[in-house]
Amino acid sequence: MALTTSAETPLPVGEVSRMIGGWIDRLGAVWVEGQITQLSRRPGAGVVFLTLRDPSHDVSVGVTCYRQVFDAVADLVSEGARVVVHAKPEWYAPRGQLSLRAAEIKPVGIGELLARLEQLKRSLAAEGLFAPERKKRLPFLPRRIGLVCGRASAAERDVLENARRRWPAVAFEVRNVAVQGVKAVPQVVQAVRELDADEDVDVIVVARGGGSVEDLLPFSNEQLVRAVADCRTPVVSAIGHEPDSPLLDLVADLRASTPTDAAKKVVPDVGEELERVRGLRDRALRTVQGLLDREERGLAHALARPVMEQPLRMVEVREDEVSALLARSRRVLGHLLDRADSELSHTRARVRALSPAATLERGYAVLQRADGTVVRSPGEVAGDEELRARVAEGEFAVRRVADPG
Repeated sequence: MALTTSAETPLPVGEVSRMIGGWIDRLGAVWVEGQITQLSRRPGAGVVFLTLRDPSHDVSVGVTCYRQVFDAVADLVSEGARVVVHAKPEWYAPRGQLSLRAAEIKPVGIGELLARLEQLKRSLAAEGLFAPERKKRLPFLPRRIGLVCGRASAAERDVLENARRRWPAVAFEVRNVAVQGVKAVPQVVQAVRELDADEDVDVIVVARGGGSVEDLLPFSNEQLVRAVADCRTPVVSAIGHEPDSPLLDLVADLRASTPTDAAKKVVPDVGEELERVRGLRDRALRTVQGLLDREERGLAHALARPVMEQPLRMVEVREDEVSALLARSRRVLGHLLDRADSELSHTRARVRALSPAATLERGYAVLQRADGTVVRSPGEVAGDEELRARVAEGEFAVRRVADPG
């Protein structure tokens, strides 16, 4: 129920704590799942103290139980183990502290863990977080590689040594984090986000050596999976060995079977690249040499042709042809002119032979009246009529004399 208080009528701290305890006492027992982060078993003490933490939400609560309750599972659980606790909430009024009084503790089995992981896997896959089209390509030669791994771990050594052996000039930005236990998820998530925000980091490698299913659970955490899915920088997952497959492998842009394999996939081998460059250079040289040889052969073949050896040969041949044609044309033209001249002479002779002037030259005369008409019959001339007589050398007047008689 709501309380009516004011600055003039406040409640004492003890009363508030007592009332909170009353509300909590009315709560029934609940089953709670979490991960044991702290465990205190003092020799001879009848009560065991432990802290139960939810790694997904970074929330912890203290748990107490009688020694015989914990002894039932003492051989199965330790710090870092996931358990299910049947407990009743309790309020310790003098300190204002909430805790759980456990009546039963059950370790979470591997089969149950795997079933939950499979359910989470299907849920995230349905959202498209594992879709191939979301995968980003790794750069051929990254400027700087972000490495998230355990401090002084074998995974860190494998990645650094193998990468530098392949490409000695490679640069790393290393973030050492917890890779198992309750602190693993928040530290790995923070490291990934820091490296993703670094403009100089071109690829991020999350590496860890092999381990049990429980040891690798942080790398199947939903919070970490979503953080990697949101990265703009390509992420390589190198968790465990070949058979291990946490959910991080599915959301990462590239999955490496081991940390050593991640080093081989992130940077090229300088020896292989130099050999490839030499091979390409030799191939280019052979190609260019082949082109030059082919052009040289073509040029030699062209220079060996007669027209190139005697450039004026074609002109000389044509000169003879032109001279022959010119002489032929002159002969033809001469024949044509001679024939035309002969024909003209014959025609002129015939014209002269048929001309009246030629007749006059033979002694004939043409008589014409005064009006110029030619007299062709004696009957056309009247007696004593004056006519004109035309001969070869000129003309003169004549008169017809009347017939005697």
